Amino acid sequence: MLYWALIFLVVAIVAGILGFSGVAGTAANIAWILFVVGLILAIVFFIRGRRPTV
Repeated sequence: MLYWALIFLVVAIVAGILGFSGVAGTAANIAWILFVVGLILAIVFFIRGRRPTV
């Protein structure tokens, strides 16, 4: 998921440089959402993996 966030961030930067502000804004929002979701999932799996199985 973080990989896709990085891809959308690169798309947003390139679109911003080329002047496509609508595409850049949308890609930046998608990148931010994917980053947050990926970070939350990573934290959940890290905490969950530390518990002993019963």
